[in-house]
Amino acid sequence: MSGMKRIQSPRSMQELGLEWRRQGICVGLVPTMGYWHEGHLSLMRWAREHCDLLVASIFVNPTQFGPGEDLENYPSDIERDSALAAECGVDVIFTPYKDEMYLPGHGTWVNVPELTKNLCGRSRPGHFQGVATVVCKLFNLVQPTFAAFGEKDWQQVAVIRKMTRELDIPVRVEGRPIVREADGLAMSSRNVYLTAEERAVAPHIQKGLCLLEGMVRAGERDCGALRKAVRDYYAAWIPSGVLDYLELVDPETIETVDHVHSDFLAAVALRLGKARLIDNKRINLEK
Repeated sequence: MSGMKRIQSPRSMQELGLEWRRQGICVGLVPTMGYWHEGHLSLMRWAREHCDLLVASIFVNPTQFGPGEDLENYPSDIERDSALAAECGVDVIFTPYKDEMYLPGHGTWVNVPELTKNLCGRSRPGHFQGVATVVCKLFNLVQPTFAAFGEKDWQQVAVIRKMTRELDIPVRVEGRPIVREADGLAMSSRNVYLTAEERAVAPHIQKGLCLLEGMVRAGERDCGALRKAVRDYYAAWIPSGVLDYLELVDPETIETVDHVHSDFLAAVALRLGKARLIDNKRINLEK
């Protein structure tokens, strides 16, 4: 394929995707909501090395936003993203029309209830129904061989893996490590919402998780003590932050653990000014 193409019609995208599948072409997909940062670009660069054709989608999916969230104000710059896509070797940038992705009267949804009772699923009801549904649609339209997702949204990756496996969707789901700023803050399109003062304290989100890991390495196994230490750390270092959740969960089932006896995921969501920031750290006991 010569030159990057932009496709907006879902039907046109599906016709092309089906043709690629018939030809046995390895297609990589990086689904996004746009306003790309280095985390998105790292997914594209990695995917570019593992496929014949690379598709990046940009769709601010309305069904994964709840009341009062930032759907109307979600940052967007399609021209900038298009230039970045070309630099990363993207072959097709798929920017579907909203009214063609969700036809009038749309009422079919994908739910993965077992993995969405905790963390963001608890604090953002309906969020993962919107995520799972739109990703299922993107898989059906693009027909990719694999799709790459960032592990900052660990629960999202777990939900998509389970959906893909249990609905027999022939797509390989690849999770890729969190990409961080030099000071440790996890990259996010929503970081632009932070004021200078908020941005200065935001790296303490990750530092709190590192504190927790250090306690585990020193032998602490009581999850209550671990959570209290991190909460106290955030209260001291991010006093303007409002903690949405701080949980220690099983990385596969996303269920809360009370005592550390195997590998686990420490996950946090914290509201800082206009931004809701999430981060996580998988802690392997063998290390």
